[in-house]
Amino acid sequence: MAKKQSSAEKRYAQSEVRRLHNKAIKSTCKTYAKQFVEACQAKDQKLAEDKYKQLQKELDSARTKGVMTRNAVSRKKSRMMNLFNATFAAK
Repeated sequence: MAKKQSSAEKRYAQSEVRRLHNKAIKSTCKTYAKQFVEACQAKDQKLAEDKYKQLQKELDSARTKGVMTRNAVSRKKSRMMNLFNATFAAK
């Protein structure tokens, strides 16, 4: 016979699954951001552009999944673009 599960236990189990899922998505975003910053510090414009595109895609994906808020995603993309523009400004 099946064991009864309280609604609180079910909610806890669901929230734990969601927490781990969201954590994985945020971790991926942080990894791409770190790789982008390293590419900028190495003055590798081509690599930085590729990493920015990956980061932008990952952030937008996190936004649509509800992992991150719209303003947080916009702020991160803006700061990364400012870093890119400051690093590779026309001389």
